Amino acid sequence: MNRTLHRKTIDTNWMLQLIISGEYRVQRHLSIIAFCIVVLYYSPPDYVEPFETYNRLAIFFQILLLAYSNMYFFVPKFLFKKRYLSYGFFVLLSIIILFYMHEFFAFYFKPDSLPYQNDSINFFTFSFMILVLIIASSAIKLFQQWIADAQLIHDLELVNTNAELDQLKNQINPHFLFNMLNNANVLIEDDPKKASQVLMKLSDLLRYQLYDSSRDKVLLTSEIHFLEDFLNLEKVRRDNFNFLISKEGELSGVQVPPLLFISFVENAVKHNNDSTKPSYVNLFFDVRHSELFFKCMNSKPAVRAVNKTGGLGLDNIKRRLELLFPSLHDLRIEDNPDTYCTTLTLKL
Repeated sequence: MNRTLHRKTIDTNWMLQLIISGEYRVQRHLSIIAFCIVVLYYSPPDYVEPFETYNRLAIFFQILLLAYSNMYFFVPKFLFKKRYLSYGFFVLLSIIILFYMHEFFAFYFKPDSLPYQNDSINFFTFSFMILVLIIASSAIKLFQQWIADAQLIHDLELVNTNAELDQLKNQINPHFLFNMLNNANVLIEDDPKKASQVLMKLSDLLRYQLYDSSRDKVLLTSEIHFLEDFLNLEKVRRDNFNFLISKEGELSGVQVPPLLFISFVENAVKHNNDSTKPSYVNLFFDVRHSELFFKCMNSKPAVRAVNKTGGLGLDNIKRRLELLFPSLHDLRIEDNPDTYCTTLTLKL
């Protein structure tokens, strides 16, 4: 399996991208500065020139100083670390300092030629305005942090999923090899020629597992050919065994995860061995309307053997399906008196 992790693309509009993406960092800061300039430009003048310009410049730099010190120092240092009391102290101190700075500039820039009027702003009104600015700048950083945390959680889940899939595949491969080597071991004394055929077939199967199963996806036709080799190998070992592989629909070009069906076939072969009558395994593949239909049907022996090893392969494939196709698959198992049938439908 390719271990390269592809980051999940966040489907957002341009406004959301402007807020969170590092690619738009410059545009984001220019937008904040432009917004402050527009607000100050369209606000009614309080003084005559050039004192009005001095006043607007002072307010402009106060806003920028408060917004950027909040976003890049106080929020990361206090709010992100849950030091809420310290952050609250910063907010209160900012309100007091900016209020008295505003009062100082109002007194200093007011020309003596203007008639006296009380221009002092109400402290609570001023505090509300500062709080709005602090909340807005904090919301930007909190939202960016939330997006970063969500992306990190997704990446960790993807790493864990890939590791679990690799572990499941590593469990399937030894299980399969164990069965085939046992088959060859039994045939070495009874029929060395057949044992040689088994080992040759096994080498072809290993080649597929080593080179093709390391990919994320393989051609469905290659997977079917792998299953055909596996069943042919089983037919060499058992004279009274037959199989059928039916292929319908548009199979060419369809890709599936490797070793997706082998556990079903292994399970069918393992539990249909019957010394009293012929046994069979029938496979059906059908691709229509972006759906893959797979059916594995096998005969059941008259006397069922006691299975002490458990269904490791089948449990693994169920888990792989949950990871690879969480809501895009339908698995059904029918255990009838004479047959055992597994049907799997995948949305491609």
